[in-house]
Amino acid sequence: MTTPQKILIVKLSSLGDVVHAMPAVQDLRAAYPHAQIDWVVERGFAPLVTRCEGVARVIPCDLRAWRKQPFSAATRAAWRSFKADVQHDTYDAVIDLQGLSKSALVAWLARTTPEGRRYAMANQTEGSGYEAPTRWVADTAIPLAPHVHAVQRGRLLCAAALGYTPADALRFGLVGQSQGVSPPRPKHWSHTDNPFVPRTPVVALVHGTSRADKEWPLDHWIALGRRLNATGFCVALPHAGARELANSQAIAAALDNAWVLPALGLDVLTDTLARCAGVVGVDSGVSHIAVALDVPHVQIYNFDTAWRTGPPALDARGKPARQCSVYAEPWPEVDAVWSAWEALGTPVLCR
Repeated sequence: MTTPQKILIVKLSSLGDVVHAMPAVQDLRAAYPHAQIDWVVERGFAPLVTRCEGVARVIPCDLRAWRKQPFSAATRAAWRSFKADVQHDTYDAVIDLQGLSKSALVAWLARTTPEGRRYAMANQTEGSGYEAPTRWVADTAIPLAPHVHAVQRGRLLCAAALGYTPADALRFGLVGQSQGVSPPRPKHWSHTDNPFVPRTPVVALVHGTSRADKEWPLDHWIALGRRLNATGFCVALPHAGARELANSQAIAAALDNAWVLPALGLDVLTDTLARCAGVVGVDSGVSHIAVALDVPHVQIYNFDTAWRTGPPALDARGKPARQCSVYAEPWPEVDAVWSAWEALGTPVLCR
């Protein structure tokens, strides 16, 4: 095909999947540095995609909300506005990285140039959802190996669609920056334009996840937090929803130096994680943000699925990454997680 001038990425959700699609954008930038790359994503994840280098225009949608009241006047008006946004430009390539009916609908709505094409996966890969309309809509459906990491799936699809070889080094292009907000903060965090810049080193414990069977026991988090406190770290505890807030409060109450973060938007949460000394978390979207930011990170797995969603073995320089996964059933023990944390070369401030 001719050199694409405008490319549309369709990756709507969920949080971890959106993060895993970012390296494909970096590959596209390297292969076609002058191309405009736009991205359609669920509105809740749009603040994160705006932090992805190389994305020219973020087109938010509310498909999850619209499905609840599909025939309401508000939904119809919002749908017309979204359709106009998607069809504002014509694209040389529309790439469905989601592989579901909802993403196929968006890809079908998008306008292409006379020679433009729609691309999608031709088959399901292990552990990922897939629905047939994605290949019905596509002009070109690309087969992928079934056993492939979630990050590589998107990279390989884009490379096969547009005829380039992705770089060996992996780069997410996710940028943390100050947002100038001022929610409450504890005394050990510094007063700057970003209220979450730490004065003392902070490790975030990401205990929340959408699936209860991915959780790590509360007493394990407390034991890990005490070890972090004993070696000079403050513990920060993000949360989403009432249950996660209660767990954050329970962990903090058992520690000497811990802070339950206020409720944060994805942009401010990303900025906060970027400035932490490290992160320990379960398999969740927030943990995947830490990986994308290249923050020292241990990711905890209760299932043997780290090969599919876990931290990559190499960083953007082709060197061993500063993240790793720890797996055991029914869950890893504290000693195993602590050993992994120390093996990353994270600082130990005192003994």
